[in-house]
Amino acid sequence: MNTKKLHLISLGCTKNLVDSEVMLGRLKEYEITDDNAEADVIIVNTCGFIDAAKEESINTVLNLHYERKEDSILVMSGCLSERYKEELQADMPEIDIFTGVGDYEKIDELIASKQSTFSPEVYLATETSGRVITGSNYHAYIKIAEGCNQACSFCAIPSFKGKLHSRSLKSIFKEVTNLVSQGFYDFSFISQDSSSYGRDMGLKDGLVDLIKGVEAIEGVASARILYLYPSTTTFTLIDAIADSKVFQTYYDMPIQHIEQSMLKTMKRGFGEKKTIELLEYMKSKPNAFLRTSLIAGHPGESEESFKHLCDFMEKFEFDRFNTFHYSNEETTTAYSMDQIDEETIDQRAQILGEIAEKCTLKSLEKMLGQTVALSIDGESDEHEYLLSARPLQWAVDIDGEILINDTSDLPITYGKRYEARVTELVGDQLLATLIKEL
Repeated sequence: MNTKKLHLISLGCTKNLVDSEVMLGRLKEYEITDDNAEADVIIVNTCGFIDAAKEESINTVLNLHYERKEDSILVMSGCLSERYKEELQADMPEIDIFTGVGDYEKIDELIASKQSTFSPEVYLATETSGRVITGSNYHAYIKIAEGCNQACSFCAIPSFKGKLHSRSLKSIFKEVTNLVSQGFYDFSFISQDSSSYGRDMGLKDGLVDLIKGVEAIEGVASARILYLYPSTTTFTLIDAIADSKVFQTYYDMPIQHIEQSMLKTMKRGFGEKKTIELLEYMKSKPNAFLRTSLIAGHPGESEESFKHLCDFMEKFEFDRFNTFHYSNEETTTAYSMDQIDEETIDQRAQILGEIAEKCTLKSLEKMLGQTVALSIDGESDEHEYLLSARPLQWAVDIDGEILINDTSDLPITYGKRYEARVTELVGDQLLATLIKEL
């Protein structure tokens, strides 16, 4: 009997990826194929965050529909599907099954019955979800919460993901322990607002409890927390991350802006002075790595406030930052404000992008001559004689790679950890020599 084939595309964030991995776990009897034209089932886990992501989701689904074979099943799941369920079901007869953000663990039943369904509850994976980890044999994302209690002016996520809903510490520790037993040793803990983790369960500083618990799990070599929020990040948490032997001194805190009036307009609720205090405290920690993200062209951003932001970003020198073009989203408070024209938004995003490149280059230059712990991911796309590696301090996919041009004749196993010396910076690419296996 021929095995049925599955083609799955996960769009948007890593939080979406975890949900896609849950679906793969429910559909283990299918053979995964990269060729969408031969798939019996095609699933697109969509992103509904901003206009560019929505457009990508719709285009991806339609392209797959035009290329798919007869009698195949096309499924649209995830945030976009949830957010615009009525409109999409009315306007897209190409789709066989619609489902949102509540039914990932029922995907096998939906396909068997060819039913569309939208559960009222947002799905949050647990240790029993049976995920199939993709893209790595040593790193996994762990989703610690869903939803968000913040009311940022530009963000529609709470409108379709709901309020903060945290997983229990016990559930998280069990999942990490299970994954360690399968050979995983590096973990990224993620949610919409990670620094609020546990507040809905009465935990005062839930991430500090999480750090302590994960440190006690034998076999975890490295971890980091992504998506901290300024007003819920405490000095205690910053200390706990810096003092940890397992968690990297890695601070990922999207600030979106820095100028006082803009933070107020964006409903960020913390203000310039306190945000800078937090950032300076993070930066004061030995070997700290700081990442953030910004929005260019939010309504109300004057030339003065934009210049203030640029001056701060140039002076502060984050290790990495990325810039989003402001996207006007219905259901948000910024939607009805006076909008900035697209051309100005594009110009501002480009200026910030150039500052980001300079900051990244300075961060890379500081690594010259340093000894780092890294994992080898495989052959480099740049050249078959170079290996692609990631320092364990850096986050997967977003912070870049280091190329190994000298293995010191060590035996190489992809996914293994090595100590390496950073020797050279060619353009914006670091080169390193392996010293020993860890």
